[in-house]
Amino acid sequence: MMRFFVNLIQKGVLLVVILSLLFSCTFIAQKGNQPMSVLQVPKGMTYFEFMQDRINAAKELKPVCGVGIFASLAILGPFYSALYTYVAIRPDSSVAKVTAPDPDIARNVTGVRWTEIPDVWWKTVERLSWTMLKPSTMGCKFRPVEPATGGSVDFK
Repeated sequence: MMRFFVNLIQKGVLLVVILSLLFSCTFIAQKGNQPMSVLQVPKGMTYFEFMQDRINAAKELKPVCGVGIFASLAILGPFYSALYTYVAIRPDSSVAKVTAPDPDIARNVTGVRWTEIPDVWWKTVERLSWTMLKPSTMGCKFRPVEPATGGSVDFK
């Protein structure tokens, strides 16, 4: 009898994990195909189009430079997006008091409903990605973002 309950709990946990992964992937796929909320990005450009453009821009650079920036984004992005989302939602918390001010932290989202937190997180992911991969004249010197429709947009 005890084995039955342990087995049932294991299957329940596995189901929750699988559903969480499925819903997370669906959310990211849906949001990634919508126009970005970052004002500097060409109007109508989706997150996936932006990332593809930045990958192409990185291929034009020295390999170490482009790989290094994407590695930084992959390693630090998940941590900072979660941290900045928490700080934005709870600006009076002890974590917020020891976190350095950053323009990528959302403003005016204190007390949002729990159902709105994924959107706050996604917008933070977009802002962090833009900050790390935007066109620059220093460092890796990424070229300007090229909209999917052709041409280029130079943001300074």
